[in-house]
Amino acid sequence: MADWLAALDRRAQLRAKAGLTRRLQPRPAGDGMTDLAGNDYLGLASHPEVTAAATAALAAYGLGATGSRLVRGSTDAHQALEDELARWLGTDRALVFSSGYLANLGALRALVQPRTLLVSDAHNHASLIDGCRLSGAETVVTPHADVDAVAAALAAAPGRPAVVVTESVFSVDGDLAPLARLHAVARRHGALLLVDDAHALGVVGPAGAGAVAGAGLAGEPDVVVTATLSKALGGAGGVVAGPAEFVRHLVETGRTFIFDTALPPAVAAGVHAALRLARAGDD
Repeated sequence: MADWLAALDRRAQLRAKAGLTRRLQPRPAGDGMTDLAGNDYLGLASHPEVTAAATAALAAYGLGATGSRLVRGSTDAHQALEDELARWLGTDRALVFSSGYLANLGALRALVQPRTLLVSDAHNHASLIDGCRLSGAETVVTPHADVDAVAAALAAAPGRPAVVVTESVFSVDGDLAPLARLHAVARRHGALLLVDDAHALGVVGPAGAGAVAGAGLAGEPDVVVTATLSKALGGAGGVVAGPAEFVRHLVETGRTFIFDTALPPAVAAGVHAALRLARAGDD
């Protein structure tokens, strides 16, 4: 019975030998340290307007959402945030998830139909990689930011539904994806373009609307945008934004949306306040 635990222990020893051990390091509030490793790009996590909005919603709604969005967990705080996210990103609609990871898993699964080909950049985030794997679709991984390789992969699968999958600002090395060229190639082959704008939202594009908007692709009917709300907006959660028909499809079929407890309303309200600050803060 203990063999499986011994096997895990041996694997931990091998990781330690390779210098790959990970340890949690709890920190107290107000530890006085300057954080150069966190996600809070704009310092909005502790902005007084953000914490005030979250505090008011916490008093009004309580600690958690108390259920999935479709049962009891959806609130006017979620709706207000989604409406403003859609306006900011220039899309028909936006749908908020409890994490950016789940947003990517849900979006990719919802984009897949029989025979779909996914063409994924080699430097994509783990959530996109896992989304491709869990979707069950055939996935071709192309060299990083290589538009010609993407075109070749699409050309090799004529007549098949396809999705080009990329980050906008890559978390691996911080470079920008050639979004306009990728979109042109995808459209030429009748493919969709899924862009994870997590590291661009709030810091790139007009009024911080992200790299998709910066590339002039906001609202295009063959573009789907995902992002986390935990980076420039300093909170938590994720969003999928795009055509109204696709968001409706997610609401009705997306398992990472349907069967997940909703983002706490206090977080949604705090993120909404952060969004307004980011949108108005081009300086």
